[in-house]
Amino acid sequence: MFEPTLYSGDPAKDYPLLHSQLAALMEGEPNFIANMANAAALLWHGLKDINWAGFYLYEEDTNQLVLGPFQGLPACVRIPLGRGVCGGAAAEERTFVVPDVHAFPGHIACDARSQSEIVVPLMHAGKLIGVIDIDSPIQNRFHAIDQEWLEQIAELLMRGSKI
Repeated sequence: MFEPTLYSGDPAKDYPLLHSQLAALMEGEPNFIANMANAAALLWHGLKDINWAGFYLYEEDTNQLVLGPFQGLPACVRIPLGRGVCGGAAAEERTFVVPDVHAFPGHIACDARSQSEIVVPLMHAGKLIGVIDIDSPIQNRFHAIDQEWLEQIAELLMRGSKI
């Protein structure tokens, strides 16, 4: 049984805890959807000042990202590769940290409250699988520590799940 944790609000303390909790939840569980669902829940409860945390999965035949497990308000279901923050990060296969989404060309506003966003690609064997997407109602919410740890969480998901 998972015991809820009171997170401190300090990323330097909370990210290592989130990473270890996700690793424990994934132990012996190869199902990618189940692992993403638990990751979304952990990020939602563990990160301060966010309003959406979840995943989009790459659908190669349509060249789109399709909504996966998440926490927050209902979201856009399909995002063309190259469009918006998620589509851009996926197309370029690199993390996008956007301090002000309203200044980002082509931003897709699924939740009008979102002010900043971080998107981390999920890569497996050199192929795009999807992205981790986290939004915040605060401008300039995401920094290098968020990028570092979310990229580690992405690696953990790719290593520990059957893709």
